[in-house]
Amino acid sequence: MSDALVPMRHRQFRHLFIGTTANLLGNGVAPTALAFAVLDATGSVGSLGLVVGAHSLTGILFLLYGGVLADRLPRGPLLVGSSVVSASSQAVVAALVLSHHAAVPLLMVLAAVNGASSSCYQPAAQALLPQTVPADARRAALAISRIAGSSAAIVGASLGGVLVAAVGPGWGLAVDALSFALAAAFFALVRVQVAPPAPRPGAVHELRVGWREFTSRRWVWVIVLAFCFLNAGLTASFTVLGPAAADTTGIGRSGWGIALAAGSLGAVAGGILSLRWRPRRAILVGCALMGLTATIPLLLALAPYTWLLVVANFVAGMGVEQAGVAWYSTLNEQIPEDRLARVYAYDDLGSYLALPLAQFAAGPAVFLLGLHATLYAAAALILFATLAMVATPSIRALAPTTAEPLPASEDPVPG
Repeated sequence: MSDALVPMRHRQFRHLFIGTTANLLGNGVAPTALAFAVLDATGSVGSLGLVVGAHSLTGILFLLYGGVLADRLPRGPLLVGSSVVSASSQAVVAALVLSHHAAVPLLMVLAAVNGASSSCYQPAAQALLPQTVPADARRAALAISRIAGSSAAIVGASLGGVLVAAVGPGWGLAVDALSFALAAAFFALVRVQVAPPAPRPGAVHELRVGWREFTSRRWVWVIVLAFCFLNAGLTASFTVLGPAAADTTGIGRSGWGIALAAGSLGAVAGGILSLRWRPRRAILVGCALMGLTATIPLLLALAPYTWLLVVANFVAGMGVEQAGVAWYSTLNEQIPEDRLARVYAYDDLGSYLALPLAQFAAGPAVFLLGLHATLYAAAALILFATLAMVATPSIRALAPTTAEPLPASEDPVPG
């Protein structure tokens, strides 16, 4: 067996791998299906922003608590519970869309439930992966998982575009619900050894410990802060502005689905590359490559042609994957395992903090400024965040052997 596939020898990793891949397959369908379900029901970009913003808002509000739970509770059962809640909420959304009862307030409530459940899923899944393989196989396990996730997203985005065009968005949402149910079944099979629970001083103290781990490394919080702005521009482009542009240009709904799938295909290519290539300053390279994502809103404004979006999203997907592998592998190496989920929670909180605001504001911005001006603003936000990361000395100097572990004498202690 190739060294890159060694993690697949471990049963617990295989179960986690299948569960997360099933989850991401459905989530590849969901953005396209939900976006066009709301547009079909309301014809309003503002309503679409409200629905996707409700999902992001509750996901952010519950992230820190989700990180504490993922460090306190067995992570496998936590993933099962999160997936069951998500499957149920998406099944109800699918039923409402298929029965033509999809009122925006109800969709917002269900999106909020789904966002809250995902707040537990993300830190638990990220922190569980290192527990399923030996230390020397963790980087390969991370790369394989991300390649599979990107591949699932390709199939999901393509399937979402086909389902929306052929039979309507409700069936895409039904597929998403089924994927969560399948994920829950495989997460239930994950069994890892955990240390006996130590006395816990309380959630507030544990959040302080996680915060100290997070802030003690300058390169960590600078990147997270930059991604707060970068993700705002990128998410507004993909979840609100892109579907709106697709409906008003020659791209069309199926073309937009193909463009999304191309980004996931690029991520697969980037993941395969990351198995063989690891630049010494991988995080600096990854941060710089994130600037490629600005081409998406720029092309939507300047040259809304499907083939151009496919090429640009493929290349951008390769860059995003390089950044992702570098980021998560370095965090896994540098953060103590029993605090890793809380650091991931702060990472997700900071990275996604502006998402609901960007999504809520996208509709009014289009109304006041026009679609083109809003797309230019999104691209400028992405480029500004990229330049801020590349210009930061601690990021420019960071290499695998020069990251900043917290000295043992400075470890926070209970009390």
